[in-house]
Amino acid sequence: MRRVTVTLPDDVVDEIDRWEVNRSRFVTEAARRELERRRRRELERSLRNPHVESVQVAEMGVEDWGRGSVVDDEDLVDPAGGRVLRWDPDTGWNPTPK
Repeated sequence: MRRVTVTLPDDVVDEIDRWEVNRSRFVTEAARRELERRRRRELERSLRNPHVESVQVAEMGVEDWGRGSVVDDEDLVDPAGGRVLRWDPDTGWNPTPK
């Protein structure tokens, strides 16, 4: 949680105080509703104007699209090209001793 300072007109603060004892909770709930409204609006905009590749996948079907993109995965990763690591919660990823 972070403390922020927000400046509001007196009439807005008075109206909030008429409805809610906890101003912070009221402002938090209002901000969350507005953020959700904006996310929904952006999703709707995206659905009305999909990316070209998304349309291709939708028309083709995800299963067919996936089959068409399969390549010989033998050469995708060179197992000898990397290093073996181990996770340590205190220090993060570390080379494994040989």
